[in-house]
Amino acid sequence: MKEFIVSARKYRPSTFKTVVGQHAITATLKNAIKNNQIAHAYLFCGPRGVGKTTCARIFAKTINCQSITADFEPCNECESCLAFNENRSYNIHELDAASNNSVDDIRTLIDQVRIPPQLGKYSVYIIDEVHMLSSSAFNAFLKTLEEPPKHALFILATTEKHKIIPTILSRCQIFDFNRINNSDISGYLKYVARQEDVEIEETGINVIAHKADGAMRDALSIFDQIVSFSGKKISYQDVIGNLNVLDYEYYFKITDCFLKGDIPELLNLFNEIIEKGFDGHHFITGLSSHFRDLMVCKDPKTIKLLEVGAEIKDKYSVQANACEADFLIKGIDIASECDLSYKASQNKRLLVELTLIKIAQLTEKKKTLKIGM
Repeated sequence: MKEFIVSARKYRPSTFKTVVGQHAITATLKNAIKNNQIAHAYLFCGPRGVGKTTCARIFAKTINCQSITADFEPCNECESCLAFNENRSYNIHELDAASNNSVDDIRTLIDQVRIPPQLGKYSVYIIDEVHMLSSSAFNAFLKTLEEPPKHALFILATTEKHKIIPTILSRCQIFDFNRINNSDISGYLKYVARQEDVEIEETGINVIAHKADGAMRDALSIFDQIVSFSGKKISYQDVIGNLNVLDYEYYFKITDCFLKGDIPELLNLFNEIIEKGFDGHHFITGLSSHFRDLMVCKDPKTIKLLEVGAEIKDKYSVQANACEADFLIKGIDIASECDLSYKASQNKRLLVELTLIKIAQLTEKKKTLKIGM
């Protein structure tokens, strides 16, 4: 039986040009190699799953490559690159600071740093989750970090930059990694799906990208989960069913009910959502997001902020034209009040139902005002 490798590992970038969503950082690192301006210490910080450790590994591989390409990428053919790709390189050392955070661990590292590389120019030490080092371990590390041997290079990675002491920050070049936007995640998921011969609807890919919240690793893990559930042919309904995501259609129907002032149908739709196992809080935050998406659809300058597929985007445009901006702003305000009050409420269902009635009455007041005039 063929060994299964999760997509996050199988499709992990191996060159700078294959890194998704971090162009500014990869361009800076390549220029540093090009101009021979390689610092002795770097700090890569940003949210989980955005490519910090991946970029550290590619950088470490490239600076030790014996035949760097014309665009300053690793050749993936020399002995140094092959050793790295096969996880047998003695030039690149990875340390998890979450489980090696004591002074003794750092002293062991300092002793190891003195040993020059067997192959290539640099010994690279990648320290992940560096914010987990104890205060005394940080202090023990300071001198070595500031004046390491010529062959040693440190790349520190963290999701919590604010926990790093200033004396460490001042000794590093700091790179802030961005959350990966939904369009970049969707594009990469389409590539992975093609490689794996998986058919998946574009609306389903957009839901995965949205659920990943800017983390490519999370997106690939979700993709694997859904392939396990649905096989090689994945529909939008398969995705929302597996991820327990509320269908867009419910929010379109509910907004139509608001515009008509149809309170009985509103309450029936909400009951249907509850019976499907969705939480009222999840529903109300989704309603706020739906109103926000309708708001950005009302102006051509902001429509680019809508992160959904082309088919759904058309639906948003049609419904946005039917909604007045004043209604959407007040609706978001009322839904946000419900969101803030939800946890403290003793009768959560009634709270959401009252919220829906209040929003529906916004259009009723508008109609009454027009009749009176």
